[in-house]
Amino acid sequence: MRSFSELHDIIEKELADLSYPSNSKDLYDPIKYVLNIGGKRIRPTLMLLSHQLFSDDIEKSIKAAVGIEIFHNFTLLHDDIMDKAPLRRGLQTVHEKWDNNTSILSGDTMLVQAFDLISQVEDKNLRKILQVFNKAATEVCEGQQWDMNFEEREDVTISEYLKMIEYKTAVLLATSLQIGSINAGASIEQQNHMYDFGKNIGIAFQLKDDLLDAFGDPDIFGKQVGGDIKANKKTYLYLKALELANESQKKQLLCLFSEENENKVNEIKSIFSDLKIQECTIDLINNNYYTEAIKHLDAIVSDNKAPLTEFTERIKERIS
Repeated sequence: MRSFSELHDIIEKELADLSYPSNSKDLYDPIKYVLNIGGKRIRPTLMLLSHQLFSDDIEKSIKAAVGIEIFHNFTLLHDDIMDKAPLRRGLQTVHEKWDNNTSILSGDTMLVQAFDLISQVEDKNLRKILQVFNKAATEVCEGQQWDMNFEEREDVTISEYLKMIEYKTAVLLATSLQIGSINAGASIEQQNHMYDFGKNIGIAFQLKDDLLDAFGDPDIFGKQVGGDIKANKKTYLYLKALELANESQKKQLLCLFSEENENKVNEIKSIFSDLKIQECTIDLINNNYYTEAIKHLDAIVSDNKAPLTEFTERIKERIS
């Protein structure tokens, strides 16, 4: 049984060993760049963790796991263009280092490469795996569209926001776990438990990310605190604050989200604190999504659950 870090290292080596044609550096250099600037490699590692719950022969899932990571990074290339983001993991985004057209075309090439790698599974599993991957890929795009739509809307609900992060963030993580279980020969029931486990952990992860964006330690979190607030992102924290606020607080929140001033982040965080939004978010993570995720993980009978259980605990306690 391999640990999370051991499986993570396998993915890193596979990514490092990828080769690209030398006759079109302008197309392939941005791909090598984005894959080499780091990342947690959570999705591909979880695919291998899921596989080894049911079979020690993880080789059957390695190519597909690399494909999932390449697909994830493809979405980041295009998201960064839409968000006009200058930095990714502390370094220039591809569209800043090269240009938008290069970033789009390199991203498109990564999408093709992802499909090629994911297709290198056993023939008996190919149709099912492509079905679940295609569904997830479509939902990721739907989630991104909703996220952009929310920027222009003033009537976003909490349930809409939670559905958006489910699609944009959680479904690819859930599908990674599901594909690992399919490749390992798990039953349909077990495959479904892995998907539902991943979906709930993915939503919990994003909610914690929203919380850390506002209240995390920037030296640990690795990002500028208050980035979502400055960008007027309608996160769960903001939407829950609107729900709980009295008329004066609600008016102040709406006003702060419609203007720019140097005290904006601190003033909004102060309202969040007065309304105990941190506690509300932690309660939602722990009592809804984390609890539901554990229910599905507990339904799996395996001697190899320890690494996945440890990962789940880290998600619950994460500070970065």
